[in-house]
Amino acid sequence: MALSEELKKLLVCPKCKGELTFHEEKGEIHCKACKLVYAIQDDIPIMLIDEARPLPA
Repeated sequence: MALSEELKKLLVCPKCKGELTFHEEKGEIHCKACKLVYAIQDDIPIMLIDEARPLPA
């Protein structure tokens, strides 16, 4: 099951409140402004700044 379109419209980066890019095939959500990657685990976005990792260059 993928993330619903409704949920995608509601989610923003918890750090900068900016727009996110969804890469569900990788299980990732990217914030290009903060250069952070948030994980998607079991179809649940893990939107915790402390658990985000740096976006590869």
